[in-house]
Amino acid sequence: EPFRALVADKLDESQLSYGFMVQTLIIGIGTWVASQLPRLLNLMGVSNEAADTVIPDNVKLAFFIGGIVFLGSILLTIFTTSEYPPEDIAEFEKEKKETAGFINAVKEIIHNIIAMPVTMKKLGVIQFFSWFAFFTMWSMATPALTEHVFIAPKPNISIIDKTNEVAMAAYTTADANFNNAADLVGSAMGTYGLSSMLFAFMFVLITRKLTINRKLVHMFSLIAGGLGFILMYYADSQNMLHVCFGLIGISWGSILSLPYAMLSSSIDPKKMGIFMGLFNMFIVIPQIVAALGGINFLSSTLFGEATINTMLLAGACLIVAGISNLLITDANAIRYQANKVA
Repeated sequence: EPFRALVADKLDESQLSYGFMVQTLIIGIGTWVASQLPRLLNLMGVSNEAADTVIPDNVKLAFFIGGIVFLGSILLTIFTTSEYPPEDIAEFEKEKKETAGFINAVKEIIHNIIAMPVTMKKLGVIQFFSWFAFFTMWSMATPALTEHVFIAPKPNISIIDKTNEVAMAAYTTADANFNNAADLVGSAMGTYGLSSMLFAFMFVLITRKLTINRKLVHMFSLIAGGLGFILMYYADSQNMLHVCFGLIGISWGSILSLPYAMLSSSIDPKKMGIFMGLFNMFIVIPQIVAALGGINFLSSTLFGEATINTMLLAGACLIVAGISNLLITDANAIRYQANKVA
């Protein structure tokens, strides 16, 4: 997230949409490659089977590779990217001394939360529903889709009579079917990374020459993702899942770029870092709410107990997030203004 503030600091305001789209393009490439790693490693001979409650070797190795790439890319960015010094270095040093110390830092954070710009609050509503939807996907897509699409739910070892050879053989077969289905779901999920990459690439080309209506693009992108989640209820094959995740990737590409372009165009540049940091609240809070029971409570209350209904909840949340873009009225946030509107 600090790199989003760095993008906003390094680029002219007319290039913000372009800059965040380039960043999203790179994220999309990484997402797609990472999603294919477990299946690719399995094809290379790394086992995707494991005892109950044990993580398969192909998943462990995929995370190990991901960790190395993650750390390496951060260090590369830190050591090869310079920051522009403040325009008024004397004023910057004075303010730095006045706000030094833990107590002053806490006071400044609280003050900025209270004085949060109106556009940032409205974007917060959009972000809440967007990230609630994606956390639901990350945590529930595998059990929901292996069960609903591939008819291969995760078998429960605790109800199996381990002394019964027939029962254990059936469990082993069911567990292998689940693991294979989970790999297929993971492979299909990679489509949303690929789709977000293509979405970003298209808008990289567009935003190099034209200014876009960020509000409308973001609204329709989120609604497309919402429809992708809802279509999962009717999916009956991996190919259909690729279509669903392709639509979801459009919203993902937009989520990773346009809210930040709108935010950075509507706040005081001197407070870019603090407000970009505070903006993370609208990413973290919905995920906490979802993890503390929000997913199960809302999906069962609104749609029923079936696991696939969590995907319907995710779709509903993205559509609400899309419609919430109508709350954005700041002309500077909606579209780049050569002469800023007061």
